[in-house]
Amino acid sequence: MKHGKKYIEAAKKVDKFKAYEIAEACALVKDLKTTKFDETVEIHVRLNLKKSQTVRDTLVLPYQFKAEKKVLVFCKPEKEKEALDAGAAYAGSDELVEKIRGGWLDFDIAVATPDMMKDVGKLGMILGRRGLMPNPKTGTVTFDIAAAIAELKKGRTEFRSDKTNIVHLAVGKISMDADKLASNVAAILSEINRKRPSDAKGEFVQSIFIAGTMTPSVKIVSAKAER
Repeated sequence: MKHGKKYIEAAKKVDKFKAYEIAEACALVKDLKTTKFDETVEIHVRLNLKKSQTVRDTLVLPYQFKAEKKVLVFCKPEKEKEALDAGAAYAGSDELVEKIRGGWLDFDIAVATPDMMKDVGKLGMILGRRGLMPNPKTGTVTFDIAAAIAELKKGRTEFRSDKTNIVHLAVGKISMDADKLASNVAAILSEINRKRPSDAKGEFVQSIFIAGTMTPSVKIVSAKAER
């Protein structure tokens, strides 16, 4: 892959044979910025998992950086006011199901009460492909709508390992203070380690890298995720 002169110059600041401490890595990524826009900083964590294993959960990062998202709630009429009062952009039942079937998707997160999942399940092909399907494991299928929306408004983030056993997750913006980026990185690493399968063997976290949208990647000491 060919890179421009600015990228090549930035890459010279990174020791490819060194694994940096979290704080040092975050400060270095900020120093690698060469673009005019506010790049997103992502973390990439390679895990040692069997084919049958996955790591998945949600967390609220210490320092938020994303714009507030539109929450849609699938619920019966008696729950609609509660959902809207709690901050949902949309709330309803059959009419929302039909609207989405027709191609409407003007929302970022979907929450559903358990009694609506039979109908919401019919939207599996539409919502599933876009990562919008409510799921009990991520707290988006619940009768406690107000609590779910409150947590989502705080910036709850979902993470899961992909088919290659890597967790990819945005942890901040390159304009953020290095210590805030470091706190977010430490939080996600702690959660990933907390979700380690009980039967996982050997070194669980194999490698950790962070990078801005257009910056070279920086390796982080893997052992930090397991303390």
